[in-house]
Amino acid sequence: MHKAGFVSIVGNPNVGKSTLMNLFVGERVSIATFKAQTTRHRIMGIVTKDDYQIVFSDTPGVLKPNYKLQEDMLAFSVSSLEDADVLLYVTDTVEKPSKNEDFLQRVSRLEIPVLVLINKIDLSNQDALGKLVDYWHDKLPKAEIVPVSAKARFNVDNVLRRIVELLPESPDYFAKDQLTDKPSRFIVSEIIREKILLYYDKEIPYAVEVVVTEFKEEEKLLRISATIYVERESQKGIIIGHGGVALKRIGAEARRDIQQFFDRKVYLNLYVKVDANWRESAKELENFGYEPK
Repeated sequence: MHKAGFVSIVGNPNVGKSTLMNLFVGERVSIATFKAQTTRHRIMGIVTKDDYQIVFSDTPGVLKPNYKLQEDMLAFSVSSLEDADVLLYVTDTVEKPSKNEDFLQRVSRLEIPVLVLINKIDLSNQDALGKLVDYWHDKLPKAEIVPVSAKARFNVDNVLRRIVELLPESPDYFAKDQLTDKPSRFIVSEIIREKILLYYDKEIPYAVEVVVTEFKEEEKLLRISATIYVERESQKGIIIGHGGVALKRIGAEARRDIQQFFDRKVYLNLYVKVDANWRESAKELENFGYEPK
């Protein structure tokens, strides 16, 4: 008997969804930082074994949208409920569990198996965790509640085994050696954006979009050019830094990770351009691949 199916990972921002998916897949398919809203797209990570294939979907954190980009991010999360065979709702021991009641109502109406993963249990104690488990049993009575720690990898393998048990019988949906549905250019752009999230504060990371304009494969080398879009001239200056030092640091860090991912030497060129208010422009968001189909 061979099993295969789609498993959507949803939840509020910064609860560890991307970290968990990367642990399940065994590769860093989705970028993960300590900042909320790191994930902007719906990103698939694929696990294939002899007798099963799991197609995970990492989704943006659920939030009330303040601008058009966030509306599209929420649409990615909502759409992931519609085609899932199993749903992982990720919460943690830190966040207020009653956030985003509207989305939770959608989850409560699902007929598919739902696992509520309470992450970051290493930051809690037994009494507080017991109260959280009781809360989620009351909130989603049909769901299975599983305490986990992505940081300590506690219970992650047990969750994976349970997912396999819940999958329907089916042939594979993707080739056996495929790790994600995203193209190489997307992986590169996300690695660059991750470095910007890590090294810049306040609004800068959220005003940035990265587009790979050249991805040329040579025998032992990848030649890549990418443009970092910002919304204002002042942001462009901050990204570049005095004498270009900040941009060089981003390039060096990104190049290292790109080389590791593709196992090939990389030549990386970065440029910075201003695209005013792109986060509110439906046309620009579609060009950047945000409009859900």
